[in-house]
Amino acid sequence: MERRAIGSSALSVGAVGLGCMPMNWAYSASRQRGDESLRTVHRALDLGSSLLDTADMYGPFTNELLLGRVLRQRREDAFVSTKVGLLVGDQHVVANGRPAYVRRACDASLRRLQTDVIDLYQLHRPDPEVPVEETWGAMAELVRAGKVRALGFCALGARAARRARAGPHDTTIAQLRRLQQVFPVAAVEAELSVWSREALDALLPWCASRGVGFLAAMPLGSGFLTGTLTPGQGFEPRDLRARHPRFTAEMMAANQPIVAGLRRIAARHGERVTPAQVALAWVLAQGPWVVPVPGAKRERWVTQNAGAAGLRLTARDLAEVRALPPAQGSWE
Repeated sequence: MERRAIGSSALSVGAVGLGCMPMNWAYSASRQRGDESLRTVHRALDLGSSLLDTADMYGPFTNELLLGRVLRQRREDAFVSTKVGLLVGDQHVVANGRPAYVRRACDASLRRLQTDVIDLYQLHRPDPEVPVEETWGAMAELVRAGKVRALGFCALGARAARRARAGPHDTTIAQLRRLQQVFPVAAVEAELSVWSREALDALLPWCASRGVGFLAAMPLGSGFLTGTLTPGQGFEPRDLRARHPRFTAEMMAANQPIVAGLRRIAARHGERVTPAQVALAWVLAQGPWVVPVPGAKRERWVTQNAGAAGLRLTARDLAEVRALPPAQGSWE
């Protein structure tokens, strides 16, 4: 698989990563057996999808523990990205960016991951009660201590940005400028997909102009862009899509033209090419500093996603994606 640099750093990863969250957090995979998840991670590494993206809150903690069982055997094959800054409470998720907590959380993640260094340590979300520079400074200390190789930042979601009364990427870029004064930002992780293109307006160009890598979260639209979901299908109560505005039967039906467009493009590239691969290839085409991180819980999906790294979209393909109708329904 083609490799891509993480920004201007000396670190590189396979062009298509693996989002590990669906294996035991937020989706129907929360009850997936551990051995199946282990096979999935091993398959990803076999195919060159070296970036394993997790967070301490996924589970919580069980996602890192799962990856630790793989890293114990295959640390040299993997690039580990985990996150800090969010805690799972009884009823909701809360932020904690206090420096002392960051230091403790990093040590705990290292133990669970069974490694002595984290390749990319990301701030999951700034704590509104703590100046972001203080949190970032504590994370920078971890780099100097040799516990972390590089630092990343997860962009604010649209809902959080609305609370801040600013556009999501205006808010993110303002914070990134402040962080760069403290310690270099190696990568930004934010949503980017065929049906969620807001990052193209400002955030992606900002990263490109400053040598900052871009990890494209949810590049398959939480599974919708694969074309395997049907309007009106049910989701388990623990699956976040069960309460998501875009996954109502009405909105899924309204957004079928997007999937139909991806199918048409896929058909021109051969009967084995899938809409999901076209969606990932579109993300890859946004720049050599962009790495899509699709979530997957089964070996067959990891194999399919990795195949997108070899798919080159034509100018006609890219024009057809641009002409697809905008997604209907609120994303948050």
